[in-house]
Amino acid sequence: MHTDTAFTRRLGLPWPLVQGPFGGGLSSVSLVSAVNEAGGLGSFGVHHLHADQIMQVARDLRVATNRPFALNLWIPLHDEPEHPVVSDAQWDRAVRRLQPFFDELGLDAPSRPTPSAVWPAYDQQIEALLEARPAVFSFVFGIPSPAILSRCQQLGIVTIGAATTPHEARLLEQAGVDMVVATGSDAGGHRVSFTDAPENLLTGTFSLIPQVRDAVRIPVIAAGGIADARGVNAAIALGADAVQIGTAFLACDESNAGRPHQAALHAPDMDRQGTTLTRSFSGRLSRGLRNRLTIELAQAPEDILPYPWQNWLTGVLKRAAIAQGRADLMSLWSGQAVGLVRHRRVAELMQSLTSE
Repeated sequence: MHTDTAFTRRLGLPWPLVQGPFGGGLSSVSLVSAVNEAGGLGSFGVHHLHADQIMQVARDLRVATNRPFALNLWIPLHDEPEHPVVSDAQWDRAVRRLQPFFDELGLDAPSRPTPSAVWPAYDQQIEALLEARPAVFSFVFGIPSPAILSRCQQLGIVTIGAATTPHEARLLEQAGVDMVVATGSDAGGHRVSFTDAPENLLTGTFSLIPQVRDAVRIPVIAAGGIADARGVNAAIALGADAVQIGTAFLACDESNAGRPHQAALHAPDMDRQGTTLTRSFSGRLSRGLRNRLTIELAQAPEDILPYPWQNWLTGVLKRAAIAQGRADLMSLWSGQAVGLVRHRRVAELMQSLTSE
């Protein structure tokens, strides 16, 4: 692996490896600190947290590690309200669609929450993040305002944005973002496109990397479908300055994915089950393991609420499903390289990635 890159030089890291940021409670302090101690860049997804919680995460991380870490936020999509209007009829249809699952898990159908209870306010989140002053601010679904990027520069915070096309990468560079994650359609989790519907922007990782490399001069971080040293070496050979890995880290015991999720990622027949692109988990297009929830909700896409309402509603299911060991009724984020998952500890995974 080529280790002397623009990425490692800028952040003072020995390895050009980034742990993908997991939101929705899947990140953990122990995961980030373990990656950091092994020489990579640990990342914590905080887009689901309120401002005071973001500050607490930063404090906890600084106790656990003295190395650089990233905090990750979602940028509100320019053409989508932060809390889309959902009628009572839409809400009732969505609940009825999920009612058999609530019944199986012994849950009462949840009452409709207030918008503020569904998701934190972005303007408060970004202020908390800037006050926390992490070494790296990474983000998806767009570009922060020029004022925010200017403040990051003044505070010495490295900014990393995500792109699913060369055009998006150029927009990030033109805005003054320091680095870009070229995230291919192989990646697990949400498709983070911000210039068009994500269904229209599904370039695979190893086609995307050289196109983004040719499009921008800032450091490029490859993401999607990479879970072992072969993928890392291939991405760097195609022009990446670093590689971001998600699923393989999510499968480690240090993550907060939960035992049913981790067991599914390590299942020996995973190559037969496979992944799927779906809006059923959150209301936004995302990649996860195909399970009963994705299959049954795909039969009635009109009953899937927009984000963040669907995300909140399936979150009620997920918490009960984790407690009851029901991987069939929860979101199982995963990229297409899931069949390459081998390790259960971060130290073992990092050793395998860096030894070749």
